[in-house]
Amino acid sequence: MSGSRRLARTWEVFPGSGYSTAWVDLGPGALTARGRAVGLEPEPYWLTYALETSDGYVTSRLRVTVEEAASTRELDLRHDSGRWTVDGTHRPDLDGALDCDLGLCPMTNTMPVLRHGLHRRPGTGPHHFLMAWVSVPDLAVSANRQTYTRLGRAEHGARIRYESDGFRADITFDDDGLVLDYPSLAAPLTP
Repeated sequence: MSGSRRLARTWEVFPGSGYSTAWVDLGPGALTARGRAVGLEPEPYWLTYALETSDGYVTSRLRVTVEEAASTRELDLRHDSGRWTVDGTHRPDLDGALDCDLGLCPMTNTMPVLRHGLHRRPGTGPHHFLMAWVSVPDLAVSANRQTYTRLGRAEHGARIRYESDGFRADITFDDDGLVLDYPSLAAPLTP
């Protein structure tokens, strides 16, 4: 990706008693990321993913593999011109979403923050999103409504309130738009 910066982040992930690492190529208007995670609950699993976005940090593809003792599951989630497919099957309930949200993965909170400049611009009121949410470790995909509201500056970026289905967290994002601290979900192990 021309003009991109390479970043790496690792988080301790509290639900699932695990860790997640993302390697990100962050460019003007688009990003690619690949990541690995390990969790111990509900049973030990390994997860790998590859994420691609198009212009405006809009998700174009998310590929995920989960390995457990007895099985391996794969997911190919694609978004093209407003139409979503899950493993090749059209999912009209996801149409209208711009982003994916991979459960227990702080990396996928980045796209709406970057697209709307929430980590840099003060005074940005609530932004409402429809997301293609992927549950981990089962890889079930569902439509999920989320709200992001900038609360103000933080020491190294901005605090943004995340709300969905009665859950709320005040997340700290760095100046690159990546999660620094996600109370009750993840804490950084690398800057």
